[in-house]
Amino acid sequence: MAYCAWAGMNEANRSYHDGEWGIPVHDDRHMFEHLTMECMQCGLSWDLMLKKRHIFRECFENFDYDRIAGYGEADVERILTTAGMIRSPRKVRAIINNAQRYREVRAERGSFCDYLWAFSDGKTILYEGHGDGAIPVSNGLSDRVSRDLKRRGFKYVGPVTIYSHLQACGIINDHDAACPRYRLIVENHPTITLPRDAEVF
Repeated sequence: MAYCAWAGMNEANRSYHDGEWGIPVHDDRHMFEHLTMECMQCGLSWDLMLKKRHIFRECFENFDYDRIAGYGEADVERILTTAGMIRSPRKVRAIINNAQRYREVRAERGSFCDYLWAFSDGKTILYEGHGDGAIPVSNGLSDRVSRDLKRRGFKYVGPVTIYSHLQACGIINDHDAACPRYRLIVENHPTITLPRDAEVF
């Protein structure tokens, strides 16, 4: 069986591909970790995110959104002076803001996962053509989610970032059809096949 082409770039990518990417997430802490990683990536490489993930976990207390929501300027300074951390005050403050907005969604909808999965009626989407490698950088769904998150006050959540997030957390299954992870997801989680959705390449 073939693997997704990017999975073989290095061991970190292979481990992420095999253990996480595209597996449906229904835990709010894990979902916030994925969202934070995607926000931090803006303008940078995913390889760098994987290399620095342990630093993010240290800085953001294992992505505990309740604690992060209460961070102040002393925490921003602590994070920015942590060895190896990406020194972007705007991104660090955006993560704190997003944790606060995340709590608001949880208060309204019960969980952030419930809110996000409602966009796909609780099913992993298999878009026609994606399994053959025709994968966009954003689409109609990611644009709709992005606009709603921005309306709620989230930062660094453009449609390209959100498309990557939907792939990572399993709302969209963009593994190659010949990849063993594609079949694992299809056989173990509810899915729906849909036509391509206003895709941007």
